Amino acid sequence: MCGRYRLARKKEILAEVFEAGDDFDWSPRYNIAPSQSVPVVRQDAIRPVRSFSLIRWGLIPFWAKDAKAGYKMINARAETIAEKPAFREPFQSRRCLIPADGFYEWSKFSKGKSQFCFTLADDSVFAFAGIWDRWKNPERKVVERVRSSQRRQMHFCRTFMTECR
Repeated sequence: MCGRYRLARKKEILAEVFEAGDDFDWSPRYNIAPSQSVPVVRQDAIRPVRSFSLIRWGLIPFWAKDAKAGYKMINARAETIAEKPAFREPFQSRRCLIPADGFYEWSKFSKGKSQFCFTLADDSVFAFAGIWDRWKNPERKVVERVRSSQRRQMHFCRTFMTECR
């Protein structure tokens, strides 16, 4: 399952590729980890307009008591996403795209781990499919969460994210 990815493109390129506004604060990053804020593309529910939002990786279900749940929910299986209580409602009605231009996998060797970066053959931008959710923390601040997916060989890598407001 994916635990890190990269998005090394400038926001102007992302805005062009995803046909969304570029009025969001983004700097290219090469090692995005869970709990960090990243851009996602959402479509307006009423108008056919796409926009970027910065959302934190790690889904917190709306019913969770604290934010610690977000650290555990960075991946989900495609086979069960529509059935799991934490993902069911966001999967039905709160989807998004999570831009990326590479993701990392690790292999274990006798002397430790080695990191490998996977990209498309032409090094172009792609997107993980995503879901997001809102959560109110004890201080009553609204937090939005999102997750993404990427199909590789025989399994899906699904990533979850959160936006704090």
